[in-house]
Amino acid sequence: QVQLVESGGGLVQPGGSLRLSCAASGSIFSINAMGWYRQAPGKERELVAGITRDGSTHYADSVKGRFTISRDGAKNTVYLQMNSLKPEDTAVYYCNADISLLAGTDDFWGQGTQVTVSS
Repeated sequence: QVQLVESGGGLVQPGGSLRLSCAASGSIFSINAMGWYRQAPGKERELVAGITRDGSTHYADSVKGRFTISRDGAKNTVYLQMNSLKPEDTAVYYCNADISLLAGTDDFWGQGTQVTVSS
């Protein structure tokens, strides 16, 4: 099957930076869109940033200018560089990927990584 493994979360002070990584592995034919979502306590999961197979990106208004999504096709990995972090960025961040397998296309999620922005 397919696994998405995230890393890079942690505790950071306001104004600081973190870089999240998500590596996909398994019986992958090709990876289409990839993205990062987040869910804060008591709130719904929301899209933070997405990147298509051809490199087109889109961001939530709340992170534009501060976060940058990128991907390494050779490594099946997507990154989220987060700068100028704010307390309201505190959430569990989830990686998502639309992956084509030999049997068809499916949607996969990582296990989540905690990001806490606090002084």
